[in-house]
Amino acid sequence: MFDAASPPGQNRTPLPPAQQPDDGVTGPRTPVSTQKGAEPQQAGRPAKQRDAFFDNAKYLAIVLVAIGHSWEPLKGDSRILEAAYTVVYTFHMPAFIIISGFFSRSFDMRPDRLKRLITGVVVPYVLFETAYPLFKRVIDHDPHQDISLLDPWYLTWFLCALFIWRMTTPIWKLIRYPLPVALGIAMLATISSSIGDDLDLQRVLQFLPYFVLGLIMKPEHFHMVRRRWVRIASVPVFAAALVVGWWSVPRMSTGWFYHRASAQELGAPWWTGPVMVLAMFGASLLLTACFFAWVPRRKMWFTALGAGTLYGYLLHGFLVKAGEYRGWFDASWLHHPLGEIFVTVVAATGVTLLCTSPVQRVFRFAMEPKMAWAFKQDAAELAREREKREKKERAREKVGV
Repeated sequence: MFDAASPPGQNRTPLPPAQQPDDGVTGPRTPVSTQKGAEPQQAGRPAKQRDAFFDNAKYLAIVLVAIGHSWEPLKGDSRILEAAYTVVYTFHMPAFIIISGFFSRSFDMRPDRLKRLITGVVVPYVLFETAYPLFKRVIDHDPHQDISLLDPWYLTWFLCALFIWRMTTPIWKLIRYPLPVALGIAMLATISSSIGDDLDLQRVLQFLPYFVLGLIMKPEHFHMVRRRWVRIASVPVFAAALVVGWWSVPRMSTGWFYHRASAQELGAPWWTGPVMVLAMFGASLLLTACFFAWVPRRKMWFTALGAGTLYGYLLHGFLVKAGEYRGWFDASWLHHPLGEIFVTVVAATGVTLLCTSPVQRVFRFAMEPKMAWAFKQDAAELAREREKREKKERAREKVGV
């Protein structure tokens, strides 16, 4: 997987099966023995490495998320920038959610996985859902900003959604036609204006089809988009998307790209909701496939940052919001092409730094707390740990002989 990419036209080895990650956004790992030049593994010591393709995809997607958020205060002054903004918003979160669903395929209600769901999703949600309003109180001098765990604030909606999606995974694995059912639920959500803001259920339900799609996908599906003709075709597809985005700026509300409101709330007839769900789903899949087609499969300088995308996602919001509260985006020179390029570079650089190992070490207490004190020891987990220790002991004895 970490070898150089194969020349165009040659057969490639399909992506290896993914293993269950801890938090739904980390990458799968592949046995070292499957790579060229790797030494055989010792018995009882299954050394594994992350899959570069998925780490690369997650890093690039989170960079686009940060760039999109940095464009929000500027896009009103530039039709071209708003067109690029709509194109990015068409596929960056769907791509991230599809990957999250793909890594959730083996999730069940096993105690150790439920613990990781709590420590990797629930706890960060509670902490950041509290931290963001407090941050606004201090930086924006807004003493009336409330803290509500039921109304996700800014970026925390994804954690809330991920928890709900992950908990319903066994149901989607049981249903015969999960994707049509998920699309039907998303379509119904767009005509249900009474859903309200609790747990940001509109987003949870409207983005649900992408998570379910990830659940039913297989590694070879990601391999299919790596064909040479797909990479070539993706260039005019993205160019056409930018043209359509430019055309749609004065004709279409950007609210459709956020997936957080019903058709009635967007001032449209109720029947446009289901139609837009299908239209947006098709457009998002097309652009996501083009995005995946250009994601490198080999190890890059930014591959290791793919393990820290949740850090970059949750932390970059403080930088963006600080800029909004303090009026940094009001500078007139930022509302011109060079200023917009500058903001783009700063956003990409900032989120990159927030994905690095030093930042992960500092904020691991909030993102990946151990919390062994909070859980009972599961008998099955204890048996697995004992079995692992016994295997390691037998392996050392064999090496000693």
